[in-house]
Amino acid sequence: MNFINTTQLWVQRSISGIDWLSPASDLLIRLWIANIFWKAGTVKLASWDATLYLFEYEYQVPFLPPEIAAILGTGVELSMPVLLALGLATRFSALVLFVFNIIAVVSYPTLNEIGIKDHQYWGLLLLVPLFHGAGRLSLDHFVSKFFWRRDVAAEAQESNPPNHPSGLESTINR
Repeated sequence: MNFINTTQLWVQRSISGIDWLSPASDLLIRLWIANIFWKAGTVKLASWDATLYLFEYEYQVPFLPPEIAAILGTGVELSMPVLLALGLATRFSALVLFVFNIIAVVSYPTLNEIGIKDHQYWGLLLLVPLFHGAGRLSLDHFVSKFFWRRDVAAEAQESNPPNHPSGLESTINR
């Protein structure tokens, strides 16, 4: 084996190994982000009076009264991370959390530099499931496999009824 063949083989094996790790990294990113938002929601829920105070005096959520903003914000932080972690409606939940993250930064004008960087990291990590999808270790993947197989079988049944030659067979017989 010459140098080029050895290098090519090494690169192919490396890419294969990375492909093998891809579902695990997708899951890790989803769980990491879900954990961050889930913890924020549970803190808000555990101390509801403090949450209402923050939404009334600290956070400046546009267009919403503080009570409604607190309810919606806590609801988003408790529901969307569950969907994201399970990989169910992943792109939707990632989009909602991405927009929620932007609103959180805009609504909290006294957020310090470290807090802004945290929100930037979270936003970037949310772009992975938003654009890439949930990956193979998700309910989205299993649901789509189930329904895709079902749809393909139904289409095949409709296009080729029993005792009727398929389009390929009728083309061959002409």
